[in-house]
Amino acid sequence: MKKTVLFIAVVAAFSFASCKKDRTCTCVDSPGGNTTVRTYTKVEKSSARAACLSATEVVNNVTYTRTCTLK
Repeated sequence: MKKTVLFIAVVAAFSFASCKKDRTCTCVDSPGGNTTVRTYTKVEKSSARAACLSATEVVNNVTYTRTCTLK
């Protein structure tokens, strides 16, 4: 019984301690070399990574590639 209560207390403590920080997403477009910087405030790394994705788009037979990095 004591082990169960201790386990539940430890799990509860970890659930309150999240790694929410300000994250910066930097994207570079090519061709063109345009740089875009976005700041996500108080988010977990996995959420920021999902929002900061690299992408490829074709417009008028020209392939544009956006390469993003999360800091």
